[in-house]
Amino acid sequence: MVFKRLLGSLGVGGPTVDTVLDPGVAVPGGTLRGQVHLKGGDADYDIEQITLELVARVEAETEDAEHEGTVVFDRFTVGGGFRLAEGEQHSVLFSVTLPWETPVTELYGQPLGVVLGLRTELAVAGAKDKGDLDPLAVGPLPVQEAILESLGQLGFDFKSADLEYGRIGGTGQQLPFYQEIELSPSPRYAHEVNEIEVTFLAHPGGMEVVLEADKRGGLFSGGHDALTRHTVSHSDIAQHDWNTEVDAWVRQLVEHRASYGAHSAHGGYGHSDAHGGYADKGDHGHGDHGGHGHGHGEHGGHRSGPGMGTVVAAGAAGLAVGVVGGMVAAEVVDEVGDFFEGEEEEEGDEG
Repeated sequence: MVFKRLLGSLGVGGPTVDTVLDPGVAVPGGTLRGQVHLKGGDADYDIEQITLELVARVEAETEDAEHEGTVVFDRFTVGGGFRLAEGEQHSVLFSVTLPWETPVTELYGQPLGVVLGLRTELAVAGAKDKGDLDPLAVGPLPVQEAILESLGQLGFDFKSADLEYGRIGGTGQQLPFYQEIELSPSPRYAHEVNEIEVTFLAHPGGMEVVLEADKRGGLFSGGHDALTRHTVSHSDIAQHDWNTEVDAWVRQLVEHRASYGAHSAHGGYGHSDAHGGYADKGDHGHGDHGGHGHGHGEHGGHRSGPGMGTVVAAGAAGLAVGVVGGMVAAEVVDEVGDFFEGEEEEEGDEG
């Protein structure tokens, strides 16, 4: 993108910044590389610090409404401590590691509707100014792709994906939000569940897979849904019989859902062993973190119209479905564009 002038604290004539990512799609826990290009303004400036922020559009549910806000989920200092002369061009190379729980934004090259961004912040002359904001594309880890592929082969259809503010009890979740990938059930389970949601919580040693049935289905009191948790490794993916294992997970989830009414609506489930068990999202996944989506971000608020989790289907193999709810690819792109344009406008207003 073109250089973006830093208004606000530095004023017109200050340095400009443009952050350019290396080509390709990043993966959770992987390396993100690029360059921060600076161009001097109408005077010399001391660049004290260059910081990169990972930001996400996250939804939060309260008792009366659903909100969306921006959450900063990691920060990296990649440079600073030099003078940028008037009109001078200067570039800073960076290489940072993404959190293992970074959400997946695309599958088989198709966007899922989840919006992540990389924001560049300059500390100059004792003031901080937020400059460039670029979209961040993240693809699935091999084990995530294998599990989603198996769900597709078992007859599940992709519906949407979103980011929910809160924590899942009984897991090792690190970020203040989690990703839900929503699937329509296969014909085999269509009469037993309305919807299944998959959440991946990756870490260096493997990954927790949380499955949830019938979210907001009205089948359970207290807003609780049936959840099961499973642990998998990053290794031996190609030799693994994923279809058999994932089918067993779904059957366990459906059986757990059927017997859930016998349990107290407020009796949470903790994970039982290293390979599988139960998790608990509490009150719609926000029992550990009350409040709104802007609790960790700067620009909370409610947006009308289609939710950002509504997406076109995810492509070539496995979870190959059509357009969801009449949405078309252009509308997904427009919503992503609205997010970045809105961020920049709000930052300008703050100045």
